[in-house]
Amino acid sequence: MEKQVTAEIISIGDEILIGQILNTNAQWMGNALHKIGISTSFITTIGDDAQTIFDTLKIAENRVDIILITGGLGPTKDDITKKVLAKYFDSEMIMNQEVLEHVTKLFESRGREISEINKLQALVPEKCEVLKNSLGTAPCMCFVKDNKVFVSMPGVPFEMKNIMQEEVLPKLTNFFQTPYIQHRVIQTIGMGESTLAEIIADWENELYQNDVSLAYLPSPGMVKLRLSMKHPDENHVDSTLKRLGDQLYDLVPEYIFGEGDDISIEQIVGEILTEKGINIATAESCTGGYIAHLLTSISGSSTYFKGSMIAYSNEIKIKELNVSADTLKREGAVSQEVVIQMAENIRKKYNTSIGVSCSGIAGPNGGTLEKPVGTVWIAYSDEDKTISTRLQLTKKRDLNIRLTAIAILNLVRKELTLVNY
Repeated sequence: MEKQVTAEIISIGDEILIGQILNTNAQWMGNALHKIGISTSFITTIGDDAQTIFDTLKIAENRVDIILITGGLGPTKDDITKKVLAKYFDSEMIMNQEVLEHVTKLFESRGREISEINKLQALVPEKCEVLKNSLGTAPCMCFVKDNKVFVSMPGVPFEMKNIMQEEVLPKLTNFFQTPYIQHRVIQTIGMGESTLAEIIADWENELYQNDVSLAYLPSPGMVKLRLSMKHPDENHVDSTLKRLGDQLYDLVPEYIFGEGDDISIEQIVGEILTEKGINIATAESCTGGYIAHLLTSISGSSTYFKGSMIAYSNEIKIKELNVSADTLKREGAVSQEVVIQMAENIRKKYNTSIGVSCSGIAGPNGGTLEKPVGTVWIAYSDEDKTISTRLQLTKKRDLNIRLTAIAILNLVRKELTLVNY
C-alpha cells in the first residue's frame, strides 16, 4: 500500500487569531490538497511571533511531509515570516533580481514608482527556490529538507490561490507519488440533508462497497454530494464514479440541478433561460433585490434578465405593480393573492416571458400567530400559468432572504425544464 502523503497548513497572523478575518485560506488549501490525494493532517493558526513560528515549523516537520505556510510576507515590520524561515534553514538573505524586476514592473504597470521598502520584498533566503507570484509582490518560497517540502505563500487569498494552482500543486504532484484520485460532485436543491440521506441510504451503502467515499456538503437550501475514489487504475476510477453517480439521477432526478464544485443555481437558471431564448423580471419584497443580485451575478445575464421592482411597501405594490388595494387590505401583503398579482404584473409591466415574486416576514420581528416569522409566499408566472407556494422558513433574517431566493430560482428551474417554449 502506498504511504499516505500528509500536510500541515500553518496560517500566520494576529488578525486571524482575534477574529478580524476568517481563515478561508486553510479551507481552500485543504480542499485543493484533497483533490490531488494529499491528506491535511493539521491546520494550525499562530500569531506574528518569531519564536512561535520557529517552534511551529519544527513541530510540523516532525509529523507531516508537506508544510504550507501563509501570511507574514509583506514589507512592513510586523511581517516576519521570511526572516524566521531564513533562520530556520540557516540561510543568508540575498537580493533576488528576478523578484526585484517583477516587483518593479508591477508597480510601473500601476503607474507608481517602487519605494525602498517595497524593494525589500526581493530579499529572500538564499536556500529557497522562489516560485512565481504573478499577481502580487510577496515572493513564494519553497524549501526542501530531508524529503520534507516547505512552501511559504502570501496570505492574500487571490494571490495564494493563483500560486497554489500555477506553481505549488504541480510541484507537489511531481515530488510525491500520490494515488490517482477523482471526484464527482453532484448538486441537489430543495431537500434537507437528513431527508436526502434517508432516500439514498441503500445507494450510499453500495458506494462504500466499491471503495467510494461520500461527503455531504450542505448549504442553505442545497446539498452537494461529493463522491471520491482513489485507485492506481484511472479507468477503473472514472468508470466506477460514472456508474454510481448516474444511479443517483434515477433516485432523485427532480432534486439534481447540476454537477461540479462551483456550479450555482443562478448559473443553471441563466443557462436554461439563454438556451430557451426567454427573459425574466423579478418583483421582490422581503428579499430586497437579492434575487436580482443572484441573477445578475452571472456574466451574460443581460441577455435574459430585464429588470426588477423592489416593492417593499404596500404603496409601491399598488402604484408600481398594480396590486389591488382591496386584496392587500383583505389578505395582507404576505399572501398568495398578492404574490400572484406581483408575479403576473411584473411580467406584463416589463414585457418578459417570466415574472417571479416574493413577499414574506423575514424577521426577526413582525410575525403573528397566523403568519409567524419565516412565512414567505413566492410565485412564478408565464404566459400560460401562474403558480405559487408558501414557505415556512427560519427565525433568521439573512438566512430567510437567501432561502427565499434559492426557492424561487429552483421554482424557475423546475418549470422551465418541464415546459416546452
